[in-house]
This record gives sequence, C-alpha cells and structure tokens, in this order.
Amino acid sequence: MTRTIRHSIPATALALLCSVLLAACEQPSRLEQLREEGTLRVITRNTPTTYYQGRHGDTGLEYELSKRFANSLDVELEMITSPTLDDLYRQLIDGKGPHIAAAGLTANPNRAEQVHFAQAYLQVTPQVVYRRGDRQPRGIEDLYDRRITVLKGSALADQLRQLQIEHPQLVFEESDSLETVDLLRMVNDGEIDYTVVYSNELVVNQGFYPALHVGFDLGPAQPMAWALTGGEDQSLLQEVNRFFDRIRADGTLDQLLERFYGHADVLDYVGARAFARHMQQRLPRFEQLFRQSADQHGMDWRLLAAMGYQESLWDPDARSPTGVRGLMMLTLPTARFVGVTNRVDPAQSIAGGARYLVWVRDQLSTDIPEPDRTWFALAAYNVGLGHLDDARILTRNNGRDPNRWIDVKDHLPLLSKKQWYSQTRYGYARGAEPVHYVQNIRRYYEILTWVTQPQAETPQVPQEQYHAPGILEQLPQGI
Repeated sequence: MTRTIRHSIPATALALLCSVLLAACEQPSRLEQLREEGTLRVITRNTPTTYYQGRHGDTGLEYELSKRFANSLDVELEMITSPTLDDLYRQLIDGKGPHIAAAGLTANPNRAEQVHFAQAYLQVTPQVVYRRGDRQPRGIEDLYDRRITVLKGSALADQLRQLQIEHPQLVFEESDSLETVDLLRMVNDGEIDYTVVYSNELVVNQGFYPALHVGFDLGPAQPMAWALTGGEDQSLLQEVNRFFDRIRADGTLDQLLERFYGHADVLDYVGARAFARHMQQRLPRFEQLFRQSADQHGMDWRLLAAMGYQESLWDPDARSPTGVRGLMMLTLPTARFVGVTNRVDPAQSIAGGARYLVWVRDQLSTDIPEPDRTWFALAAYNVGLGHLDDARILTRNNGRDPNRWIDVKDHLPLLSKKQWYSQTRYGYARGAEPVHYVQNIRRYYEILTWVTQPQAETPQVPQEQYHAPGILEQLPQGI
C-alpha cells in the first residue's frame, strides 16, 4: 500500500510566497524603468567621431543619434564620458549607471557574453596606418618588430592578439591614456611606426594629419553598433533596434552619416599641405575682414573664410577666364547687385560675398532646416538659384526629399545630362561643380574650426599664433 504524505503550508507563508511571485511578475522591464526614471544615460568617448563640444554646444554622430533616441522615448539625455574603453565596458556591465554605450564601438565577439550589441548603423574597416614617405606595409609580416600602438580594450587590440597566434613576431602596445586622434598624430609625427584604426576615424582626421596613409586593410568591414547591458531583459535592446529601423527607413541615419562623414575625404595630401601653408601665410591678412563681415550678418567667420579659400585660395587678385575676380570671385553683375565697386579690394570682396550669400539663403524655402539650408545656399552661390531649384524638382520627382542636401546633391550632377536637364526650366548646368564646391568648403570649415577654436573665443590673440597641429609640422623648413 502506497502512502501519500501531504505537507500543509501555513496560510501566512502561502500569502508571502504569492506576494513574492506577484512582485516578480510585476517587475518593470528595463525599458519601463528607463521611462519611469525619465533620463537616458549614454556612456561615450570624447572624440571627433563620437561626442565633443562644438561651437554651438554638444555634437558628434553618437550624440546626435542618442539625442534622437532620447526624444523618441520622451526622456532627457545624459551623456557620460569614459576615459578608457575598459572603464566604459565596466560601467556598462555593472548595470547601475549607463543604459547604453554609444562610442564608436564595433560588435566585438569577445564582449558578446557580457553585453548585447544592437543592430549595426555603420560598416567600418580596420586599417593599418603609416606615415607617407616611409616604406608602406602591405601585410602582417611587414609589421614584425615595428613600433605599433593601439587603444587598450578595443576590438582592434583583440584582433591583433588573435593574429599573434599565427604571427608571434607581431608585437604591439596597448594604451589607455591615448585616444585615436593621439595615435594618428604619433604616426604622423614619427613617434610610432604604425597604428590600427577604423576607416571612419582615419577619414575624419586625415585632413589634420596629411602625412597619414593606409598601408592595408587588416580585415573585412565590421559592424559598428551600440552596446547595452547584458541579461535576459532585452526590452531596451529591442527598442533601440526599432529606433534604428525607423531612422534608416526615413533617411535620418543617412543624413547624419552624410553630415559627419560626407565631406571628410575631399582633401588629398597636396591639398592639405597647401591649405596649411595658406592658412599660415595668407589668412592672417584677411581674418579681421572675415570676422567683421560675418558678425554683420550673424555668420561664422570661418565659414566665410572657407568660402574665400575655395573661391580664390585667399588671393585678392585672383581672376578666372570667365571674368569673375577677387578674393570671393564675384561676377560683375553680382558685384553691382551687392554694391561692390572694386572687386579686387579684399574688404569689398569679402563684404560683398557675405551679403550675397545671405541674400541667396533668404531666397530659399523656409522648409529647409539647418545645416542643410547653409549647404543649399553655398550650392546656389556657385551654380545659381535657378539650377538649384531644378535639382530640387528632380529630387522630388524621383521620390527623394528636396529639402535635404544628401538627396539633392545626388541630383545636381544630372543637370549635365540631356535626358534630365531637358526636363528642367533652366536647362544645362555643370551640376557636379556645386557638389564639390560645398564638400570642399565644409572640409575647410571643419579644419578652420578645429585649428582656430581658441582664437574664436579670444579675438585679441595675435594672429601670428595660428597653429595647426599635425598640418603645419609637415611643411618643409623655410616655407
């Protein structure tokens, strides 16, 4: 005979057990907790490709993405900067501080057990960088017994360690006291032989360090993504992925990538050296004129100076075969329109160029937001409002957004093809020119902003103190 033994549970213990189970069931998800707290905490790095302080406050690709994600959740954004990658991951894994790491990270398989990586928003290639003039490395064997430094805690360091298994002569150092820009400067200055960085980091900084060159790709492209605290609760991860699905579908992601990377590779080695030399020798003669005209019209003087360089290389006597003249290369009708009587007078030319740019910008549709509005104005300054309007119409007819530069710049070159310009009001135009024009100015503007940031806040600093780290050092002695 089988006996069944029944244990009775006291009513108080049963009630306690039920309350515990009920509380567990009602535990809010990670996403719900974030919304209840009202603040999205994002940990990042202070670099040109992630997050930094610009003229108008916080900026950088990771900041702009984070701000839009916080807005989509209707919460505040708190950016936290970490001194090292190891510290960044430690804070994220701890689970008590930041919700997300948005720091130019690649989906590192060695971290996959500790954190969740969201879907990729950019593909980047690991590249071995060397100093132009030195022997170009073309393979792993060329790295043997050379001075190589990479960021400690990075996926690149993990990749090199993996390569050491088959290449024990490959030796490298890891640093947690440097950032990518420091490593690039060290290669540029000959302090180390090589470093390994991602392609997006090199393209943004190469204009500042024109001696840098790619030796070879260390491997295929890798996905760049946000990292989140690990665990079974994936509610926030799912929301991040939905966010990236939305901004990829509506074009916001492409627009941000174009904003931060779309103009970064327009300067070659020769062009960067020439710009550095002219910045040192010519710009000081005209800086005050650029400042005065820009102040009168509420512009950034460095944007106006970048225009002047694109137009004439800051040469007040410049002249083109088509009859445009002066530092801002004004046509005779345009000069008359803005009240310039002497096009080769630098003060008149700069003032006239500023007035005309502002006038052009004021003619644009109020639906065009900044910074696209400025890029549109520059394009119209170059090719004319009529041709710009034609390109915007083609853009709209092809299902793209006529108020976004990333879309219109793809259609401007069509104005040189009969099948397209025959559909327009103003006809043929060399539509590729305004695209290059805008991209070049954006790059010059970026470099001027970086180099002159201290002077921007202290105009009384003597102009002779211009200094472009990494650029001017490349000039031959005596130039």
